[in-house]
Amino acid sequence: MFDANDILTALPLPVVLLGEHNEILYANSAAETFFAVSAKVMLRQTLSDLVPFGSPVFTLVEDVRQKHTSVTEHGLDIGTPKIGLDRQVDISVQQMDTDQGQGILLMLRERTMAEKLDQQRVNNRGATRSLSALGSMLAHEIKNPLSGIRGAAQLLELSGSEDDRALTQLICDETDRIVKLVDRMEVLGLTSPSEREPVNVHGVMDQVKRVAQSGFASNIRFVEVYDPSLPPVLANRDQLVQVLLNLVKNAAEAVADKRDGVITLTTAYRTGVRVQFQGTRERISLPIELSIQDNGPGIPEDILPDLFDPFITTKAQGSGLGLPLVTKIINEHGGIVECDPTSGKTTFRILMPMYRESF
Repeated sequence: MFDANDILTALPLPVVLLGEHNEILYANSAAETFFAVSAKVMLRQTLSDLVPFGSPVFTLVEDVRQKHTSVTEHGLDIGTPKIGLDRQVDISVQQMDTDQGQGILLMLRERTMAEKLDQQRVNNRGATRSLSALGSMLAHEIKNPLSGIRGAAQLLELSGSEDDRALTQLICDETDRIVKLVDRMEVLGLTSPSEREPVNVHGVMDQVKRVAQSGFASNIRFVEVYDPSLPPVLANRDQLVQVLLNLVKNAAEAVADKRDGVITLTTAYRTGVRVQFQGTRERISLPIELSIQDNGPGIPEDILPDLFDPFITTKAQGSGLGLPLVTKIINEHGGIVECDPTSGKTTFRILMPMYRESF
């Protein structure tokens, strides 16, 4: 016969039992693997040693303890530098009688890569829709009054003093700058399909590298890790070049102040990565992976949740439209963009479907 301890030990899901002060009373083998620490060590620790400070897990535990109920929360990120920064889990919390009084039982289920990619795709699609609406609104509602402001400033310049002309010129310059920004937003709002053909991604990567090394990344070392057997993708070559140039330019700016700045370009074939289109049951395979990695300082944690939204940027002179444009183009190609913001090594990955001939 098996007792409860045998059953918990055999479970493939991490299970942790907490005492009245969140001290750890029990952890099964799966929990040892998940948290990268032995049960013997965990029995000398508390919950705060396992999950990040301020994690919603603490609130869930207290709610269960006070309300004498059980709860399940989905999609919590409890990543730490020790176990990895991106560890999303579904967590069940419930009370349990122990020899030392009322305990709290935590059971975790880590989200699969497919579930994470599905959520990323939903987020990217939402950002794309907001971009399209915002681009159209800006084009119609802002450009017309801007032209009137510029015209009035030019008329004032004809009859003004030297000091007045300096101010009217400033008005004209700033107006022109806003018009350029609106023009970029108008491009983001376009939804017309682009012409596509089978594209060798290595040819695109080589072109992007040559452009970068002849200009903004002339002093940066590039490393190429390519899978030569990679099949083509169905894409608009010019748009794919635009996407990769944008990501490489961001990487170059991230390492601009480093003597040993490195940008690593990678291509790979990843099996088992499938996403589901919203509103359908069809799951699409995304085996083609293109990665741009830099060894810069990384991305601030406070902007990570909104990284692909418009006007989110870490640059003093940045517009925050580069990554939304990247997302829009790749979404329209049936792919997704994700970011791995590991400190000191930021990686942007593009996952796309491979080209299939139709007979």
